[in-house]
Amino acid sequence: MYRTHTCGELRIADINKEITLAGWIQRIRDFGGMSFIDLRDRYGITQLVVDENTDKTIVEQLEELGREFVIQAKGLVRERSSKNTKIPTGEIEIALTEIKVLSPSEVPPFTIQDDTDGGDDLRMKYRYLDLRRNVVRKNLVLRSKMAHAVRTYLNAQDFIETETPVLIKSTPEGARDFVVPSRMNPGEFYALPQSPQTFKQLLMVAGFDRYYQIVKCFRDEDLRADRQPEFTQIDCEMSFVDQKDVLNMFEGLTKYMFKETLNVDVDDFPWMPYSEAIEKYGSDKPDTRFEMLINNITDLVKGNNFVVFDSAEYVGAICAKGCADYSRKQLDGLTKWVQRPQIGAKGLVYVKCNKDGSFKSSVDKFYSQDDLKVWAEKVDAKAGDLILVMSGEKDHIQGAIGELRLEMGNQLGLRDKNIFKPLWVVDFPLLEWDEESQRFHAMHHPFTSPKVEDIKLMDTEPGKVRANAYDLVINGVEIGGGSVRIFDSELQAKMFKLLGFTKEEAQAQFGFLMNAFKYGAPPHAGIAFGFDRLVSLFAGLDTIRDVIAFPKNNAGRDIMIDSPSVIAEAQLEELNLKLDLKEKE
Repeated sequence: MYRTHTCGELRIADINKEITLAGWIQRIRDFGGMSFIDLRDRYGITQLVVDENTDKTIVEQLEELGREFVIQAKGLVRERSSKNTKIPTGEIEIALTEIKVLSPSEVPPFTIQDDTDGGDDLRMKYRYLDLRRNVVRKNLVLRSKMAHAVRTYLNAQDFIETETPVLIKSTPEGARDFVVPSRMNPGEFYALPQSPQTFKQLLMVAGFDRYYQIVKCFRDEDLRADRQPEFTQIDCEMSFVDQKDVLNMFEGLTKYMFKETLNVDVDDFPWMPYSEAIEKYGSDKPDTRFEMLINNITDLVKGNNFVVFDSAEYVGAICAKGCADYSRKQLDGLTKWVQRPQIGAKGLVYVKCNKDGSFKSSVDKFYSQDDLKVWAEKVDAKAGDLILVMSGEKDHIQGAIGELRLEMGNQLGLRDKNIFKPLWVVDFPLLEWDEESQRFHAMHHPFTSPKVEDIKLMDTEPGKVRANAYDLVINGVEIGGGSVRIFDSELQAKMFKLLGFTKEEAQAQFGFLMNAFKYGAPPHAGIAFGFDRLVSLFAGLDTIRDVIAFPKNNAGRDIMIDSPSVIAEAQLEELNLKLDLKEKE
């Protein structure tokens, strides 16, 4: 038996027990006549003691031990004279009677503790060491608990967990596919799934009624903090339901996860139309933990010979409460912030609402005190507040001032990670126009149903058609999205036509689904949660990387195993991919 207890298990009630522990040496502290070893496993840390009563052979062994050695330790549990209230085992220690080295260790490239000295790249290269740190491991434990909660809830609601294929057909819509060459079918390729979308719809045709899986998906797209080339979804579909049924079901799932894993109760989720989210928050994923809503003041500012506003399609303003004392340096900093390429604004106008009732602005030359008072009334600014104004093309400025709103929320401490504000964003546009390709693209995917009352607009004003789609947003993060599906072949054909597919192209890409619909397709709808994003939100993290056991870096590389990598010429030949470089030249 390697151990009788774990390193996080022993308490004051275990005093005088003879026990055996096994784990990694966190550190050794030598005080001359007395030494302490902190022994660690995934459950915690227990202090081992070597003193004047310890056998000399153990004292001699200490010189051979080092950090991250794997050892087996036997001894007697006793009460600590100097207790450590920061760890659960802090009231006891182990008086050693035997030590056995199970596996020696080289000196690790960084310290295996919460406040490590290892940088991101170094820790990614030695991820298996990084995972020994409690701050990283606890995120993976949380992930496991959340996955268990998902299965518990959905199984109780009669969902069937079903695996769908990983090697599928490439589709033209959405992000770029990762493709896999077929050795047995020269010149042909599989694609890795961006989602199991068509398969879960086929399961509804098959009569499964309620399906789910926690599934790996793949997208070959540019990376950022909340994206990885491979990611995990909670993927679900239901038959004989409408939008309200789906939202009620998965609001219940979300509440259940909050309660089971964080012991947090959240209020019922409000519904917000997409148009309202853009108008008031400048984003389709609004952070509703704080107000500071965007106000359209376009009509109030024109006609005063200020060319910047007079020539603008849209002028928007937000009110930062209590910020009238911002210095010129701080205001210049905000201006530079919005002028960054990521935001792309040309400038920023400010109005300080002084405590004496007067106003001081960066456009005093063009606007009177009475004018500025009207602005203040519009944005509900009081004495001591700061009004920030941006102008330009409407779509761009709404997004830009939405980003400024979030930045001000950060600066003012209004985005508390311990507060959770979920909501459903609904009534998205069905289609979005792409100038480059000069055609419409599906805002969600080609199988999203239009709102019934908007179907008549598909022939005349397709840009105004609303989708029967919905997103779950929590604290400004899109956690999940879904829609009521098209299950009528004629409506699906009309959708494909709007998206620029010929009948032949639609048949080639999605004929298997259209053919299935001929055999009795039920009304159905579904949703997919970004599981990595959900776990990172619960963990209070800004990146999904630390909730994934072995993530890729920002360049899409796994620097631990050095992947992607070159493969042997023989493999290329088998796959009919070998290039004749001389011919190519």
